[in-house]
Amino acid sequence: MTAMQSEGIGVLNEQSLHASLKECYAGDSHSQEVRVDGYIIDAIRGNQLIEIQTQHFTAIRKKIFHLINKYSVLLVYPVAQEKMLVKLPRNGDGEPIRRKSPKRGAPYKAFTELVSFPELVAHPNFALEIVMVDVEEVRRYSGKRTWRQNGWVTVEQRLVNILETITIQNPTDYWRLLPETLPGEFTSSDLQKLAGMPIWLAQKTAYCLRKAGVAQITGKRGRFNLYQRTSAPE
Repeated sequence: MTAMQSEGIGVLNEQSLHASLKECYAGDSHSQEVRVDGYIIDAIRGNQLIEIQTQHFTAIRKKIFHLINKYSVLLVYPVAQEKMLVKLPRNGDGEPIRRKSPKRGAPYKAFTELVSFPELVAHPNFALEIVMVDVEEVRRYSGKRTWRQNGWVTVEQRLVNILETITIQNPTDYWRLLPETLPGEFTSSDLQKLAGMPIWLAQKTAYCLRKAGVAQITGKRGRFNLYQRTSAPE
């Protein structure tokens, strides 16, 4: 493994949140942006390769599957528990407008991305670390109105504080991301209600649990699949 220089592609294109987490996990700049088997790795800590991915696990699927054949890999995924929205002035004059987002993130948000490879946590060379963080999200007005942000686009996310980390090393650890009150038999509708997640995410979560082998479909309850735990939470 040979170190890359700081002007590598990964450094030029990365967001502030990604860069800050990389500093936290690697520290020494010589352990950042390292080329391994033709891939640029965010950081190396001891004998472990560390990849920090803020979204789109599909983009690194091929990379991760290659590396775990020979190396220990830790995939770091930040989830914003609290978010301060910072809107830059439209005309460049004046002070930014700051307000706290009413939305709060939860560890189960990881299932949004885990659908790309939910069974991978069973591999002895792979682990996922969910990092609960507070962030500032900087937005500027683009004039292009979208249904979600009404003309405002996100230009940067800044790390404010790391609150906790949750390490997922085997499929049974998935239960740690879900409410303890979830019964032994459940539907995606139960997940939606007990965890307070949208139904589309509840369905992805149930899919991940089934693909990872910790839940199985046993029938139907109304129009929803009925799932049963095949392993107990640890």
